[in-house]
Amino acid sequence: MNKAALIEHMAKETKLPKTACKSAVESFIRAVEGSLKKGKSVVLTGFGSFVVMRRRERVGINPATGQKMKISAKRVPKFKAGKRLKDLVA
Repeated sequence: MNKAALIEHMAKETKLPKTACKSAVESFIRAVEGSLKKGKSVVLTGFGSFVVMRRRERVGINPATGQKMKISAKRVPKFKAGKRLKDLVA
């Protein structure tokens, strides 16, 4: 499901106009992005958590040349599924 399909589904479920659903989805995305940018997590109990993880510096191999290269440390976003979501999929 992509963003447009999600908005369509929300509009059918809630009987709200697509513009309102689109605004809600985009607002949710901006809220998650803003929180993660500040280093804070977003927890949706039962569904999951959006968190910022720290990747350590490591050595990788350039696939084109085969040379070893240093990959810098960085912060990356990660989603951890909650129990209810895991149980639903299992």
